[in-house]
Order: sequence, then C-alpha cells, then structure tokens
Amino acid sequence: MIVTMTPNPSLDHTVEVGYLRRGHVLRADRTHVDPGGKGVNVSRALATHGRKTTAVLFAGGAEGARLTELLDEQGVAVLEVPVPGVTRTNLTLAEPDGTVTKVNLPGPDCGDAEGAALLDAVLAACGEDTEWIAGCGSLPPGAAEDSYARLVIRAHRAGVRVAVDSSGPALRRCLAARPDLVKPNREELAECAGFPVSTLGAAIRAAGELRARGARAVLASLGPDGAVLVDEHGAIHGEAAVDAARSSVGAGDALLAGFLAADGGDRAALATALAWGAAATGLPGSRMPTPADVRRIDVTIHPAVDVDRVLEEGR
Repeated sequence: MIVTMTPNPSLDHTVEVGYLRRGHVLRADRTHVDPGGKGVNVSRALATHGRKTTAVLFAGGAEGARLTELLDEQGVAVLEVPVPGVTRTNLTLAEPDGTVTKVNLPGPDCGDAEGAALLDAVLAACGEDTEWIAGCGSLPPGAAEDSYARLVIRAHRAGVRVAVDSSGPALRRCLAARPDLVKPNREELAECAGFPVSTLGAAIRAAGELRARGARAVLASLGPDGAVLVDEHGAIHGEAAVDAARSSVGAGDALLAGFLAADGGDRAALATALAWGAAATGLPGSRMPTPADVRRIDVTIHPAVDVDRVLEEGR
C-alpha cells in the first residue's frame, strides 16, 4: 500500500477554452471538477491502476466534503483531518495546444495542532503492507516549514520509506531528514539547488546538490525533456513521446505515482513513471491515466545521459 499526505488539497475546476485572451469574455468549450492536490493525484493515479492507497488530507467545509465524495467515487480511500475554514478551489484554463493557466488559492489557515493531527493520521493509516508514504504539495498558510521533515523522521522510525514532492522552504527543510526520494520539477530543482537548470548536465548537478544535503534519490521531472533519476548508482535519463498534449496539470503527480508503484529506484521504475506521466499529459484537466491510457512503447531510457542537451524553455 502507498499512503499519501496532502496538507493543501483542492477542488480543481478545469475550463477548456479555444484561446485565452486577457480582458475578453471567454466561452468555455468544456468544464469539469476533479479532486486536486499533489498527494491526492498520486492516490488517484494509483487507484486507477488497482493499487491500494489511502489519501490522508486536510478537509474543511462543503468543499472538503465534496472533495472526499469525488475521491470515494474514484475508489480512493480517504482519511480526513478536519481543519477550520474551507478547502481551497483552484482554477485551470486549458487551451487546445496544451497551454495551461492556473490560479491556485492559498488554502485555509492551519496551525501546529492541525499539523500534528495530520502527521498522526498518516502514521495511523500505515499498516504492515505500507511500502511508501508520499508527502506532496504546498503547505497551507500557518503550517510549519519543517512539516515534511517531521513526516520523514516519523515515517523512518516506523520503518517506512518516504517520498517528498514539494518546493521552496518545505523542500529545503526536509532534505536534512534524509527522505528516500524527492521529486522536484525543473523550476523547483533550480530554486532549491540555487543555480539555473538549462541542460541535462545542470539538472544532474542540481540533483547531486540535493543529494549532498540529504536526499537519498532525486527524481526530477523535466516536462517535454522527460525526467532524470539521480541516486547512489548514478544518473539515468528517459523521455516519453506524447501525441497531443492536452494538459500538464497532474502529469508530475502521475509520474511519481508510477515510480512508486514500480517500487522506485531503477530503469524499470523510471520507464513506468514516464509512461504514466506522458499518459496524463494527453488527458484533459487533472484526469489521471488508466492502464488503457498508458503506452510503454513510447518510452525511451537512454543508455547514457547527454549532459550537453539543452532543455526546452518555457515548459
């Protein structure tokens, strides 16, 4: 089983428009609502592939109840931790060429008592069959910056591996606790390492910097350039073809879910991760791919890393 922790979940409203023009009245082609938040998406992707998972999350107000209801409809077990205020709502504007504009709300205020209750719930959700805990996403206002560091420490005491997918201070603070895996995207990787990431070589150096600070492995998602896995054995780069990109929202979460589902740590796990992430990119909004959506034949794991390869800009 894989347990996910999402401190700042959301209801994600996706509106598909023909063309985004500032200052104009836009007509929506389609609209739908999905459960949101990085950890929530990881659990959703796992559930669509028949993997046992529990999503532990803060929930507040009618929006929190709706979030839990949607997850139940998708076969995701949920352990709610009540929080004052209302679960946030995010808005995604998606254009036909795959361009996505997101407006994310900050979420309800959460203090030390709520943070402690969330960690207690995560550990309570774990059983003897728990393979990973994935702590994912931004922290809500008022949450301690070392929330993920605390998660890593407590999970390791319980003998469970931990993956962290976050950014900013929350990511930096967790490194010294030695998470088994961190999954930054290109921007998060560069921000945490402290230097630009414009080539595959720079991405590997940045991942090495995160490892030097304590992370045991780094899975860095690089958008159309695929992903790199950097661990004690070295660096691996792979990528997956996407016929028609519809939305990048949740693609990194699907990638992490695939990696954890394959038990993490080798070329086969990276290939699974890339296949799941590419499949998510071809779906609207933040839909998670089913086995029927995944095409492993489109995945390439390179025999060597081209460190001089320049990464695509603006993605």
